[in-house]
Amino acid sequence: MRKTLHVEGMSCSHCVAALTKELKKIPGLNVVEVSLEKKQAVVEASSDVPDESLKNAVEEAGFELKRIE
Repeated sequence: MRKTLHVEGMSCSHCVAALTKELKKIPGLNVVEVSLEKKQAVVEASSDVPDESLKNAVEEAGFELKRIE
């Protein structure tokens, strides 16, 4: 499973670190790549991770999830 999260509100490398930290707390995620320039995070997991879990992690880090692809 590979998903791209489009995120609003990131403005610096600290934001990237905060979002990365929150996403890595989700069980089952193998890869977490956050891009400030693209305003997105790409996550990969061996099994399906609920979109709600991803949304909660983004919001917990203080950002807004626009959409998941």
